[in-house]
Amino acid sequence: MTKPRFKKDHIITSVVAIIVNSDGEVLLTKRNVPPFQGEWVMPGGKIDLGEPIIKALQREVMEEVGLEVAVEEMVDVFEHVTPGADNYHFVILYYRCRPLSCDIDHNRHEVAEARWVPEQELPNYSMPDGTRFILGKLFPGHRRHDDGLPL
Repeated sequence: MTKPRFKKDHIITSVVAIIVNSDGEVLLTKRNVPPFQGEWVMPGGKIDLGEPIIKALQREVMEEVGLEVAVEEMVDVFEHVTPGADNYHFVILYYRCRPLSCDIDHNRHEVAEARWVPEQELPNYSMPDGTRFILGKLFPGHRRHDDGLPL
């Protein structure tokens, strides 16, 4: 049996901010770049070597949506593996955050659109399973019955 050949030979550790404003809305961004291009996710990205986790989270949020955030608590850790040609393997650390302002200025290269979304509208957005799962921890009522994930 031959060992499969992969384009990428490492795991990427990423941070994602679940930013909830004082109205209880969560900030979603529609991605312009892979992975998850065209889908709605929360701001985040990879941790650079030697960069503290919280600093990476704050940097990624600033780079993607131009917001300063106060990091509150870790919500969960999620693993995303996509074998095959893309061969993505991510370990994603999700943190709940509070925005220090709500004036979004998104990076148009990475983010097609960014918006504050109320809980009741979350089922209407196309998002990766991991994003929907994590949002279900903070907003249990948003889950769709047809998304293939346990309710």
